[in-house]
Amino acid sequence: MVSVPTKREYKDDYPDKTLYIPGPTEVREDVIEAMCEPMFGHRMDRMTDLYTTVVEDTKEFLDTDNHVVVLTGSGTEFMESSILNLVDERVLCTTCGSFSERQANVAERLGKTVDTLEYEWGKAVKPEDVREALETSDVEYDAVTCVMNESSTGVRNPVEEIGDVVAEYPDTSFVVDAVSSLGGDYVDIDAHGIDVIFTSVQKAFAMPPGLAVCVVSDDAYERELESDSASWYGGFQRTIDYYDRKGQTHSTPAIPVMLAYRTQMKHMLEEGHDARDERHRAMAEYTREWAREHFDTFPEAGYESQTVACIENTRGIDVAETIEAVSREYDMVFANGYGSQLGERTFRIGHMGEHDLESIEALTDAIEDVADL
Repeated sequence: MVSVPTKREYKDDYPDKTLYIPGPTEVREDVIEAMCEPMFGHRMDRMTDLYTTVVEDTKEFLDTDNHVVVLTGSGTEFMESSILNLVDERVLCTTCGSFSERQANVAERLGKTVDTLEYEWGKAVKPEDVREALETSDVEYDAVTCVMNESSTGVRNPVEEIGDVVAEYPDTSFVVDAVSSLGGDYVDIDAHGIDVIFTSVQKAFAMPPGLAVCVVSDDAYERELESDSASWYGGFQRTIDYYDRKGQTHSTPAIPVMLAYRTQMKHMLEEGHDARDERHRAMAEYTREWAREHFDTFPEAGYESQTVACIENTRGIDVAETIEAVSREYDMVFANGYGSQLGERTFRIGHMGEHDLESIEALTDAIEDVADL
């Protein structure tokens, strides 16, 4: 018997909660208001003005000369399409948590031959291990994948150094999932041979959900031209060529979210990528210090995330009840551990987007009060 959920009518009296989860994150009021403009057609000149602004501002913020694609969808769209676009047969997936394992699962579902370089959850991918895997393999990989910020475990993988290694293999693409970090953790995309890096806007970009952003190198674009299985919706040639010809997306986008994107990207450009990185680093350092005072941090030392703290529950508090009590008493929401492995063993604080030290301190004070720390 299949269980069918009953309808739960959406109401208009929910209390507002401040979000400290790994996404979605807090959104500025003027960014939300930007979505309320009258609707217009996705083939009008107005759409060209909007989309070219979004794309070129993103290039400027990320300081990249590579192609930028913004499509309606979640970052998972580019997790899938990057495999379709670049992998004809074999891919090496580095795995150290739930989302890196998901990339391997996606590749398997797409019929690719997947080798994994596996790490215990909480450990980081090491460049020297990637080098050894590439050097000792008796086959050539079409691509290597890595998650920059494994939000299930709070690990920040050294994608810059890994990219430098993969760059020594010119026929192998380097694909980076930066869904929970790009925009809050600086990475020099062009300098480290990153062929594809993608994100979702509801994380460190601090926008409403609904758009995925992908940065694509010329090499990745050229390799996709030779692929027999390129994605239709997320194909690099299709999306980039359409932009070059029309300054628009090939399919109807979520126009209101694009308007929000335009507004938020102006805020991000005003702050600057370096300053945004420094603010996120300060929040991360504070949260780690607090965690070590009262609990412990879960990730391998030296590889902690700059956007998501994964805190080991060394005191054995009831994580679910603490989350509920903080939500009920303070209207703040943080996250439990990810999946059955870490559900009560850890909890997570998203310190990304538009948060600052003051707002993170407000949450940790609330946790201390509720958990009687």
